[in-house]
Parts: sequence; C-alpha cells; structure tokens
Amino acid sequence: MSNQETSLSEQEEIRREKLTQLNELGVNPYPYSFEVTHTSKTIKNESELIRDEESNPETEAVSIAGRVMTRRIMGKAAFFNLQDSEGTIQVYIRRDDVGVEEYNTVFKKLVDIGDIVGIKGFVFKTRTGETTVHAEHFELLTKTIRPIPIPKEVENEDGEKVIFDAFADKELRYRQRYVDLIVNPDVKDTFVKRTKMVQTMRNFMNDRGYLEVETPILQPIYGGATARPFMTHHNTLDMDLYLRVANELYLKRLIVGGFDGVYEFSKDFRNEGLSRFHNPEFTQVELYVAFKDYNWMMEFTERMIEKVALDLHGSTKVQVGEHEIEFKAPWPRVPMFEAIEKETGHDLYGKNLEELKAVAKELHIQIDESFGSGKIIDEIFGEFVEPRLIQPTFITDYPVEMSPLTKKHRSKEGLVERFECICNGKEIANAYSELNDPIDQRERLEDQSKLRAGGDDEAMTIDEDFIRALEYGMPPTAGIGIGIDRLSMIMTDSESIRDVLFFPQMKPEKGE
Repeated sequence: MSNQETSLSEQEEIRREKLTQLNELGVNPYPYSFEVTHTSKTIKNESELIRDEESNPETEAVSIAGRVMTRRIMGKAAFFNLQDSEGTIQVYIRRDDVGVEEYNTVFKKLVDIGDIVGIKGFVFKTRTGETTVHAEHFELLTKTIRPIPIPKEVENEDGEKVIFDAFADKELRYRQRYVDLIVNPDVKDTFVKRTKMVQTMRNFMNDRGYLEVETPILQPIYGGATARPFMTHHNTLDMDLYLRVANELYLKRLIVGGFDGVYEFSKDFRNEGLSRFHNPEFTQVELYVAFKDYNWMMEFTERMIEKVALDLHGSTKVQVGEHEIEFKAPWPRVPMFEAIEKETGHDLYGKNLEELKAVAKELHIQIDESFGSGKIIDEIFGEFVEPRLIQPTFITDYPVEMSPLTKKHRSKEGLVERFECICNGKEIANAYSELNDPIDQRERLEDQSKLRAGGDDEAMTIDEDFIRALEYGMPPTAGIGIGIDRLSMIMTDSESIRDVLFFPQMKPEKGE
C-alpha cells in the first residue's frame, strides 16, 4: 500500500469504494466521449427550445455535459445543478425516464458533487420559471475521487446571505487554479477578458499590416533590457544559454532585414524577486515599426489601449479599485525631470553622479555603491513619481544613462527619445526612438559592460552580432514593449499579477 493510500481522508476512501462498485456494475467511470449539442448559456438564450404542451409541444432535444454542483433528491425524482464551461443550469431527473438502476444505484448512491455527467433530454420551465433540462438519458462521464470544496450559502437572522467554507485562501487558489476555476466562476471571466485583450491588440496591429513573428527564447547572449537572466546549458553544443529577458534585439534584426513592422507576444524571463507586480516568467508584446519615432508610437499606443478598454468594457472608463481610469486619447505627456521636480522639488537635469547621490541621501533613498546616475534617477522616480500617476501618462525624455538602446534626443543634451506609460502607479509600457547608429550603440553597450564589471548584474552585455546587424543599416524605427500581465491587472481590476496568471510561480509546497 502506498503512502498516499494510507493518508486518504474518509471522503476520499468512500469515493474510491464507489469507484470500485461502479466497475463491478459494469459502468465505465471514465468513458471516451460524449456528444454535446448545447451549453447552459445557449439553452437559456434560445427560447424556442422550451417545451410547452400547449404552445410548443415538439422541441429540439438537447445534450449537455458538466459537473454536478448541488443535488436535491425527492424519492423517485431529483433536481441538480449542472455546471459547464459557460455557467450552470438546473436538471430534473426521474427514475421512470432514465431507468431504475441508473437512477437508484448510479445517480442516487454512486454519483457525488463534482462528478462530471452527460444529460440528454428536453428543456422546460418549472412552476417558479426556472429554465431546466428534463433528463431522458443520464451518463456518468468522470468519477471524481477527491471532494470539491463547495461554498455553502445561508441566510443569517437579518436575512443577509453568508458564505461558509469558501475556497478563498489566495495561496491555495494560485496553487490549485483548476479548483479555483471550478468553485469561483468569476475567476474564469478574468482570463476570458485577458484573452480578448490580446486579441484586440493583435487585430489592431494586423489591421495596420504588421507581421507577427517568433524569435528565440534560448539565446547565447541576452539583451534588450536591464535584468538578471536565467541560465541553462545545452549538452550537445556544450554551451551556456540564457532564457530571454526581452526579444528586442532579434526583432530589430528583422527591421534590418527589410520588414517595415514586426511584433511578437513573447514569454520573457527575469531572475528577480516575486511581488504583487512581478513574476519571473511574464508576457509582453513588443512592436517595431520602421520610419517612425517615439512621438508616433505614443499616438499608436494610446489609440490601441483605448480600443482595448472599449472592447472589454464598452467604455474608455475602467474602474480599478477606488479609481476610475480614463483611457480616452490623448494622454498627458510629461518629461521625466519635470515630473521628478514637481514631486521632490529637485531639478536633477545635468547633475553629476556625486550630486545625485547627495539628493538621494536627502530624500532618504537607499542606494548601492554600484549605482550609476541612471539607476539613482530611476530609484527617485520610482519612489516619488510613479506611484502617484494613476491616470495613463507618458513620461518622456529619459537620461541617456538609463537607456542604452535609445536614440539621443534631437534637441535636449544628455537625454534620449524614450517614454514609459505609467498607469495605476506602475509602468505598463516602455518605448523608444530606436538607436540605429552602430558606433554609438557599441559605446553605450561598452558603458553597460563597465557598470556590470562594477557590480551591476542587471546591466547589459555586448551583442556583437546585433551591432553587426546595425552596421548593415537599420532605418529610423520606433519600438515599444507593453506588459500584458500588468495591463491585464488594470483591465480586470485585479490586485496581484498572480490573479491574471493561470499558474503563477510559487514557493515549493511543504514536503516538496
């Protein structure tokens, strides 16, 4: 006997006994298929399916499948709620319709809450007006051997509904998302909205003629973002490889190759801590369009995300927590140093490293000796400005030290043509007028290498092949990366990035 069998709960043992009884009766508890013609939603929406002996005696038969979620047995007949992919519907089942053994033995004694069943029959309305499927055929499709945690709803003395035994523990819900989706149906809506959001963005870019592509996840040299990578090893080639931190440098290679616009919804990986806004594996879409700059990209971005809001909510206004966020274009454009000065009283433009350290100390910002000017400015911005930007705002014109892949500003010394879109206190997009001068690019990446040698393990490395590609000539280009997970949080009013990931990264369970 295995350790698992000795640690079974009483309910798990009972369900396994029922499984044995089903097999002894010759009932296959795990059949191969079942033809489904309707869902709970289509049945409720199609009034012509409802049978009425006087006005509509002949109606189409329906075949539906799902989980048994509640049961109310009344001797030779019973009602139960069946939950499928689109909701729940009531089923009425009688011994005289489905057979004595099917009803008395299988349904009444061997079927449990959570079991998956198939029903064929017709639709009618009960005396209370509830749309119901009258079962003429019943079939067990899957016997569950672990009880589903079903919440219980009761009324208290004041007539208020109180829920007991809800599957509400956040960590358990994230670890067992399959159970979460069964017993908390509203969770499914979050992920349906996420998919619709991605479809809207994909259609928006496709309609403008941009090509969706795929680029390598395993890379010999990681680049495209300041981040710590995950490393793995290829045995046959006997070489270390990195999981990509961004797909930027490969997409730019395609612009060099002659494509006018390319994009990719990519899984990227950054070896960083877990938080409400960070998961080491995350999704972003990156888009690069030739002959455009960051001004054009701002207009493109606000129009696309405005369309997302309209498609998901029917309005440009989205309620996120206590804030109503307005996505109607145009959005404010605020230079970075102007935003910092407004919130701190310090004008950081043109200050050297020692002066920036002094400002950071005055503002009680903890910095490391390895920090360069860009990192210090970023820390000040993240502490005093970013959390206060609730409405979507383009923060523009970053210092050159913070942006090694960005074209220098055409009129402001020491700055680059970059913007970040901040919304609900967090960055959701990052974009540039892309640097296409190969000599300048090499110098910038060499500066990054010096920062790395000084202890900054998030600094970029030199990618010689990427520089070689630029030497063949990349046209003026605008590029952007939009965080799908963070944008999903806003569009679904979710508090944590784990709420918009089916299977977020978690610490090992006890005993693993």
